[in-house]
Amino acid sequence: MTGRRGRYTDQDQEHYERPRRRTRPRTKERPSYDDAADGVVVTVDRGRYSLLVDGVPVYAVKARPLGRKGVVVGDRVRVVGDVSGDEGALARVVEVNERSTVLRRTADDDDPVERVIVSNADQLVVVTALADPEPRQGLVDRALVAAYDSGMTPLLCLTKADLAGPEEFMSTYRALHVPWVVTRRDGDLGELRRHLAGRTSVLLGHSGVGKSTLVNALVPDADRETGGVNVVTGRGRHTSTSAVMLGLPAQNGEDGDGAGGGWIVDTPGIRSFGLAHVKPETLIGAFPDLAAETGSCPRGCTHGEDTPECGLDDAVERGDVDAERVSSFRRLLAARSVPAY
Repeated sequence: MTGRRGRYTDQDQEHYERPRRRTRPRTKERPSYDDAADGVVVTVDRGRYSLLVDGVPVYAVKARPLGRKGVVVGDRVRVVGDVSGDEGALARVVEVNERSTVLRRTADDDDPVERVIVSNADQLVVVTALADPEPRQGLVDRALVAAYDSGMTPLLCLTKADLAGPEEFMSTYRALHVPWVVTRRDGDLGELRRHLAGRTSVLLGHSGVGKSTLVNALVPDADRETGGVNVVTGRGRHTSTSAVMLGLPAQNGEDGDGAGGGWIVDTPGIRSFGLAHVKPETLIGAFPDLAAETGSCPRGCTHGEDTPECGLDDAVERGDVDAERVSSFRRLLAARSVPAY
């Protein structure tokens, strides 16, 4: 019998034993995955990953030990399970190798959460139309900031040159020494191919600027959906809905499986590109000639237009740096907090 306060007598204790929880003994040992295969992630769709393992398309899911660790297009991963590529086969991503670069953005400029878009790319191709739709400098500036922050080389790709010339647009960017190429409808893409050959390049730009059209021309079997421009808003319609990495055909008529020509990543058209994660000191580091002139800046100097006693202003007065280049850098710096839609 139990007392009023719920105490058990010795007799009751003899007939009652609290059930014991059965748990597995914990161990610090982790699987070595010595037999795992190496792969690269080419698409991500609702928790399923399309990989290339020794050139074979393989579908996989993320293994539970990876927890909340994200897996993105471009990741070099290790996979176990069925990597045959047969219909219905499913492998598991068990490890994500260290990333050499990450292209990231935030949803907006007040969002502290960074989102990695693509990893292990070495070139960011900022695609903008010279007309239809009209070029929007805000996104171009933000994309350049993202490229410098991630350690990627930027390339401006100006499309639809049959509708407008590039001179006026490029007058804004010449001082930054950003390489650029011009394309036109049904025109030759030889110069663009030379910039892409042997590299992993991410194509980024507004909807309607011609990214998917370029991809279909560069990779004939890509079959990316293309769309026009809304005549009311002047903005492009979204066609690509997810990032995909594609192998470029080998150049100069050489036989190959496409990998020898490099890789391109087509991304969905975007309307905004948050840069809350980019710090002024990171951006100035991408301009060594300007960074060398900031040694006299006061502590906490942001190197902006209205920053007092900034070393860049002194360098301009002495004639040690080009004033237009400093102005262009400061425009990029300001782009971190100016919305681009």
